Amino acid sequence: MPDEQTLINEDADQPVQLPELSSEPVQVTVESRAHGWRLDHYLVRLFPNYSRSLFQKGIEQGVITVNGIEVKPSRRLRVNDCLSITLPELPDQSLPAENIPIDVAYEDNSLIVINKSPNMIVHPGKGNYSGTLASALQYHFDQLSDVAGHYRPGIVHRLDRDTSGILVVAKDNQVHHKLAKQFELREVEKEYRAIVWGEVHFESDYIETHMEVHPKHREKMRVCQPNNHSREATTFYEVIDRFEGFTYVRLRPRTGRTHQLRVHMQHVKHPIIADRMYGGGGKFGMEELAAKSSLELESTDEEGDNLLIVRQALHARRLRFRHPEDDRPMEFEAPLPGDFQRTLDALAAIKKK
Repeated sequence: MPDEQTLINEDADQPVQLPELSSEPVQVTVESRAHGWRLDHYLVRLFPNYSRSLFQKGIEQGVITVNGIEVKPSRRLRVNDCLSITLPELPDQSLPAENIPIDVAYEDNSLIVINKSPNMIVHPGKGNYSGTLASALQYHFDQLSDVAGHYRPGIVHRLDRDTSGILVVAKDNQVHHKLAKQFELREVEKEYRAIVWGEVHFESDYIETHMEVHPKHREKMRVCQPNNHSREATTFYEVIDRFEGFTYVRLRPRTGRTHQLRVHMQHVKHPIIADRMYGGGGKFGMEELAAKSSLELESTDEEGDNLLIVRQALHARRLRFRHPEDDRPMEFEAPLPGDFQRTLDALAAIKKK
C-alpha cells in the first residue's frame, strides 16, 4: 500500500477530521474469508486508498455502520454482516501511465486477459511504485475498474512478481464485482505449472494446511497450526513428468492464499527451483542440475552461460471462469515462457529411462 500521507494528510498531534462525504453510502456484504476480521482492518483491505485512521474516525462518527448499528472499530465481523460505508471523495490519485509492453491474450468490452511476464509487479507497493502492470494497464486502456483503489486499476487478482502467466483484468466496477465473487466462491479454476526439487513420491495428492504471516519475516508466509490468525489452504498437485532429481508438476489451488503454492511445495520438501524465498535457491543452472544428477558439466569461459532460470519456476498456465456479462464459460492458456521451457529441455536431456 502506498504511504498513507500521499492519500490522506494526517497529523498525529491532531484528531483526524473527515473530508466532505459522498452523497451515497457504499453497501458491502461481508464474505466468508473476512469472518473474524476487525472492521477497520477489513475496510482498509477493501478501500486501500483510504487510511485506517480515517476509517476509525468514520466509525466513531457513525457514518460507517454494521447491520444498521453503530459499532467500534475493533468489532469482529461475521459472514453476511451488512456494512454501510459513507466514504469521502478523494482527489484523483490515478497511477501515472507507463508505456510498458504487455501481452494481451484477449479483450472485449468487459475484461482483458493478460499473459504476465516474469519480473513484473502487478500493482504498486512499498518501494515499488513504477514499472508495474497497473501502470501499463493505465497506458494501454481507457477504462478500468477502480473497486480496488486508484493504485490497482482493473486488478481483480494478482500473481507474484516472478510468477508468469494468465491474469484477468476488469474494465468496470460491475464486472470487477462479478469476477471477484467467482474467485471468492472458488468457482474460478486455476492451473499452474512448476518444476520442483526432488522426485515427488505420489503421482497426485492434496496438500491441506493452515497458513499465516511469518512472525519474524512479515513479507513471508508459513504453514502453521490452526489459530485465530491463520487461514485454511488447500492445493492439489499432480505429476506431469519425472526427471533425475526433479519433478514437473501441475498445481491446482483450491484456495487463494498469498504465496500458497510456493509455501506448500516447500512444506512437502519439494521447493520450487530458483525460489529464493522458500528454499529453492536464487538461481538454477547447469551446475545445480549436475549436482543433483549424473550429468557431467562441460566447462565454460563465460559466467552465466550455464544459467537456465533466475526466478521461481512457477507459471499460471490456465484460467477458467464464466464471463461476467453472459455467463458463458471462458478458458485461457498461456504458453510456457522461454526460461521455463529451457529448464524443462535441460532436464529432459538427462531424463531417467
